[in-house]
Amino acid sequence: MDAPFGRTVVLYDPFPLWLEAVEKAVAGVGLSIRAKTTDFAAARSFIDEYEPDLLVAELVDRNDGLNASWIRETAARHPKLKVIVLSSSAEASDREAAFAAGASAFVLKSAQSEDIGLAVRQVFEPTVAFAHSVEPRSDLVAAAALAASELTPREIEILQLVAEGHSNSKLARMLWVTEQTVKFHLSNIYRKLDVANRTEASRWAQRNGLLPSLVGQPA
Repeated sequence: MDAPFGRTVVLYDPFPLWLEAVEKAVAGVGLSIRAKTTDFAAARSFIDEYEPDLLVAELVDRNDGLNASWIRETAARHPKLKVIVLSSSAEASDREAAFAAGASAFVLKSAQSEDIGLAVRQVFEPTVAFAHSVEPRSDLVAAAALAASELTPREIEILQLVAEGHSNSKLARMLWVTEQTVKFHLSNIYRKLDVANRTEASRWAQRNGLLPSLVGQPA
């Protein structure tokens, strides 16, 4: 497989030795390192400044008060950014939280450097699948997600239309309601899904199987 030439990455880890190790691993698969830092605030700044293709970061670090929710906030500002979480935590809850927030991969710090390189390759050009990672049927995923979210049928309809890219004004015309009514429904949707904006809501819909028409279509 060809290395992902031309792609850029920002690296964050509070420990300099780990930062150096990760730098070698990602450089080995052809990524261009735009910035690396042991400071969390600096990492956020670098992402906004350089708009990299990839962030490799230790985000599950309770000592620094970091958590996976930052992935969601960052992805909302940079929708094309892919995130690989490198963590010392093997807790399933941390891994699931990272994935729910939008991480593309979760790599334990006990991994070999080749594993990090493989994770980078798979994030951009997936060629490997594992039996235990096969997701449940999309209809079952959607049903479970909707039951947990308590969205009304009208809110589900609006969420699906928002995910298709329709503006508030177009939604109002399509649904024969006012824009104010659309905004009211969107506010309820954001609250129930615990998201901040249309981008996050759309990602939730796609991740939870509400957009079957998008499956298999070109990006």
